[in-house]
Amino acid sequence: MTTKDTNGARRPPTLVFVHGTNSSSHLCSALITELTLRGHRCVAVDLPGHGAEGFFPRSYQAPQDLKGLATEPSPLAKITIDDYVARVVDVVRRSRRHGPVILAGASQGGVTMSRVGNAIPELLDRVVYMAAYCCIDLPNVAAYLATPENSDSLLPLVTQAMVADPAILGVARINWRSADPAVFDGIKQCLAGDFTDEAVSRLLNTLEPDEPASIPLADARGEAGTWGRIPRTYVRFTHDRLIPLALQDRFITEADRLTPDNPTDVRSVPAPHVGPFDRPELVAILAELARR
Repeated sequence: MTTKDTNGARRPPTLVFVHGTNSSSHLCSALITELTLRGHRCVAVDLPGHGAEGFFPRSYQAPQDLKGLATEPSPLAKITIDDYVARVVDVVRRSRRHGPVILAGASQGGVTMSRVGNAIPELLDRVVYMAAYCCIDLPNVAAYLATPENSDSLLPLVTQAMVADPAILGVARINWRSADPAVFDGIKQCLAGDFTDEAVSRLLNTLEPDEPASIPLADARGEAGTWGRIPRTYVRFTHDRLIPLALQDRFITEADRLTPDNPTDVRSVPAPHVGPFDRPELVAILAELARR
């Protein structure tokens, strides 16, 4: 499919954003607003079971029923990585009708991005990992969580807010509305760095309790002959305490070893795991990539 208009001029790309775990397209809403105001085409995907399709257990509402929250069934338990990939592939195909496509994502969104890259490399002009999991040598996110490079991760400070066994409930259910000050502080340290308490409270009210437990276990390795053909950028978040910088660098090293003729374009932003994604440095990087 051509990426030029009838006059032969290159059509501007569409930036398609994929959110991470227990989140939604709201994660990148401020980023999309800023890029749009700069003249760029942007769209954020709500993965199945998120955003407008999000599930908020009755027991999650105030006053919370913590016992019920640990057992209330979730429709997200049936959602798989294939469902995530299908949703993003559809958005990419529709966006491609209007020109090039840059696929960008954060955190666990990298799992879906890599699988989409394996499926439709010919429709993607670039993939951009923003402090995102990028599995190459190991099969899935769970495997990377056990690596030495992940040893400094503060993820356990978030999972202390988990209220059910994912193996039983089928979802990772996080009680973002916990009244425990230690939980609030742990989430702040892991995800938000130097955010004010007020900003952390706003963040918590955008996060969703359920995430399919199958996603971190899904094979998400980028393949050299498909995903490996796509130009890629990795934006390191140097203050990230969920995906430590050492693990981000491991992803880059593994990807470059897999595709030595297609090295990663590496950028760095002094941000914690959740950005925010409209940080001027990140906006500038994405705007530059869109102008190439």
